[in-house]
Amino acid sequence: MKAVILAGGTGSRLWPLSRRKTPKQFQKLTSDKTMLQETYDRVKHLGDKNIYIATNKDFFNDIKEQLPMISEDHIILEPALRDTATCICYAAMKVKEKSDPDEVMSIIYADHLVKDHDQFREKLELAEKVARDEKTLNIIEVEARFPNVNLGWVKVGKKLSDDVLEFKRFTEKPNFTKAQEFMESGDYLWNTGMYVWRIDTILEKYQKHLPDTYNRLLENDYEGCEKISIDYAIMEKVAPEEVRIIPADFGWSDVGTWESIHDELASNTSENIADRKHIGIDTKGSVIRTDNPNKIIATIGLDDVVVVDTEDALLICAKNRSQDVKKVVEQLKEEGKYL
Repeated sequence: MKAVILAGGTGSRLWPLSRRKTPKQFQKLTSDKTMLQETYDRVKHLGDKNIYIATNKDFFNDIKEQLPMISEDHIILEPALRDTATCICYAAMKVKEKSDPDEVMSIIYADHLVKDHDQFREKLELAEKVARDEKTLNIIEVEARFPNVNLGWVKVGKKLSDDVLEFKRFTEKPNFTKAQEFMESGDYLWNTGMYVWRIDTILEKYQKHLPDTYNRLLENDYEGCEKISIDYAIMEKVAPEEVRIIPADFGWSDVGTWESIHDELASNTSENIADRKHIGIDTKGSVIRTDNPNKIIATIGLDDVVVVDTEDALLICAKNRSQDVKKVVEQLKEEGKYL
C-alpha cells in the first residue's frame, strides 16, 4: 500500500501559532514532534519507498527539513491551492506513474492527532484488504463525541462484517442543531478524511463525477481546476454500495481549535495546558503558550481562556470561542496583514 500524506493545509483556527507560511502541520502541538513528523511515524512501517507527501509548493523546504528520509521524487507539489478534490486526484495520478494501477493508496492528513498507533495500523490494513477484495472506497471513521460543526458526518447502516459497516450518506459540516440530532441518533460517525482505495478505482470515480478536473490534470492545467473538497466532489455523489465504513476508536482528533487541543491533552477539564514558564494563580482549564523561552506568563483568576503569545501577535480569548479565531484571520487577510 502507498500512503499519501496531505500536508498543504493552513490551519487558520490555530492562529497566531499556525500561519500561512508555517501552518499547524509543521508545529509541535501535541508532543515534542511536529504534527507532520507524528503522522510519518504512524505510517513508517510501510517503508519510505511507499510514502508520499502532497503539499503546497511553498512548503517543499519544510518537508525536506522535517522528513529528510523522504526522497524528493516522493514529494508531490501542488502548483496552486485547489482544495482536496484536485490535490487527491493529482496525487493519485502521480503515484500511479510509479505503481501498478491496481495498487492501493491511503489518504492521511498531516495535521490530525491519533493516539493509538497500533489500532490505527490494524484499521489501515483492514481497509486495504477491503479495497483489494471489493474495489470499494473505504473510510476509517470514529465515534462522534460532541456536535462538531467543523467536521463532516457520515450516516452508517448495518454491519457487513465484524469490522465493516454499511455506508448511507455524507453530510458536510452541519449546523449545530443538525449535528446534535446526529449525535442523539447514534447512527452517525465523524468523518476523519482517512480514505483507502485502489488507485484505478478512485480515478474512475473522478472520470465519472469530476471529469473536468480529471481532464485538466491530464493536460497539466492544475490552476484551471475547480476549488472543491473531495467530500462534495466525489464522496457525496458515489452510490452508497460503492463505499465501506471502517469504524475505529484510536483517539482521533483534527485538533482544529485551541479548545480541542486542551480537550486532547488535559487529563481533566481543570488542568492547564502550558508550555515554557507559566505561573497560574487560581487559573484553570486554560491553554497558555509563548514562543519566547525567556518570557514568563502569569495569570490570576482566569478560567477556560486561551493565551498564545508569538513574536508579532498575542491572542487572548475564551476557550469556548476559539473556533472564532478564523474570523480574526479573515480580517487580517482583508487588511493584508496575514503572514
